[in-house]
Amino acid sequence: MSTAADEGPGWRRIHPRTVLVTALVTAGVAVGAAVPAVVTLSGRFGYARAIGWALAGAVLLIGCAAAGDYVRWRRTRYRVGTARIDLHTGLLLVKRRSLARERIRSVDLTAHVLLRILGLVTVRIGTGEHTGGESTLELDPVTRAEGERLRHELLDRADGGSSGTHREGELATLDPRWIRYAPVSFVAPALGGAAAGGVMQVSDWVGAQGEVIDWITDRFRDTPLVWAIVVLVGAALAAGVVGALGLWVEMWWNYRLEREPGGTLRVRRGLLTSRSLSVEERRLRGVDLVEPLGIRLFGAARVDAITTGLATDEESQGADHNTLLPAAPRPLADTIAAEVLRETRAPTGAPLTAHPRAARGRRLRRALGAVLVPVLTLALLGALLTPVLLWIALACAVVFLPLAVLLALDAYRSLGHTVSGDYLVTRSGTVRRSTAALQRTGVIGWTVKQSCFQRRAGLLSVTATTAAGAGAYTAHDADASEGLAFAAEAVPGLLEPFLERT
Repeated sequence: MSTAADEGPGWRRIHPRTVLVTALVTAGVAVGAAVPAVVTLSGRFGYARAIGWALAGAVLLIGCAAAGDYVRWRRTRYRVGTARIDLHTGLLLVKRRSLARERIRSVDLTAHVLLRILGLVTVRIGTGEHTGGESTLELDPVTRAEGERLRHELLDRADGGSSGTHREGELATLDPRWIRYAPVSFVAPALGGAAAGGVMQVSDWVGAQGEVIDWITDRFRDTPLVWAIVVLVGAALAAGVVGALGLWVEMWWNYRLEREPGGTLRVRRGLLTSRSLSVEERRLRGVDLVEPLGIRLFGAARVDAITTGLATDEESQGADHNTLLPAAPRPLADTIAAEVLRETRAPTGAPLTAHPRAARGRRLRRALGAVLVPVLTLALLGALLTPVLLWIALACAVVFLPLAVLLALDAYRSLGHTVSGDYLVTRSGTVRRSTAALQRTGVIGWTVKQSCFQRRAGLLSVTATTAAGAGAYTAHDADASEGLAFAAEAVPGLLEPFLERT
């Protein structure tokens, strides 16, 4: 039962097809849960009764879910006013929430395959503040036309445009050749491990895990253990590569980066689940050129936005909610970074100041310590318990010591910082190398850290604090005088009261 205030002019409902969507999604979940349930119950009650119980449970689950969503639909109203947007919902616990339109920083549209078939979208309206769900309103679902209307209306700013001569319209579109970077990302081995674990879990559900293990053992009975491990790992990686390719297609198909009139960057992408992300240029504070190790070896990088107004708790959008360009050739990434920032040259490509050799020594010591501690522990246990651990320690040392040294040297070569025009640039990392170009006007403070070991080596780490992106960008293990001079030059006057000139 709605109040009189909720029935006044301007109030709208979410779309009634939400009940159908909920019923279909719940039916899919019920089918997935019914399969192991039937297999488990059939041994005790027989297949006929097990299927009957599963069908009854599925019908009850779908009915309850649809009824609950019907109540939610009946009790949900939203209104877009001249100064605020209001959302009222709830039956037993009534929620009345309101956001000032001047604080709205993002209006993102998402639609999974069922919503797309029915012509619906989920609209997330956020202020970008890191205060959990209180900074976000979600309209789930509305028609696509209504979602587009809300996006244009709520992000329309009379003063939203940015000065500059860079083109509007389409900045980048999908190049199918970029898919070659998917297999060399860290997603592939993760999906391979998940696939192996999934096979064992499903076989355990149907009571055939022992048979699966016996079948694998029989296949490699006459094969040396090392080669058997290599083959199994290779099979898992192959499954991971296939999964990574499929995930890339789902995430980035139909990708398009556009600059809309009024100064808004819009990213649209997705095969089955379509996603639309809008970033106001006046909230953009820079870009982050991210180069994971595998992708970097193939000369590619992705471009992330450093911006206020994109909260880090976007549950429905995952970790890539601020990505403007997926992994693409590095020259193209620099070009898009320059276009996004309205610069003639990308600050991420500026020459960087190298860090002292003492920083290399610190990384070598850390890397060697990370390997030698477990190796020596295994060697000690092997001397006390069994020679098998000695062989394992030797194998780990042979494999991981050279790898650790190479990664440490690469981490040192990746270090750098500079001031390029209106931006300060910092770079660090090896497994995930990041080159961040941050507007100097976006820095709100500096944090200078120097441990006793850094003090002895003449190093320090200087961190630029900002309200955008990750919130802090650090030049690690810089020369003490160079690091302080870098901070003083990047933002004149901010660090000066704390410096002693010699």
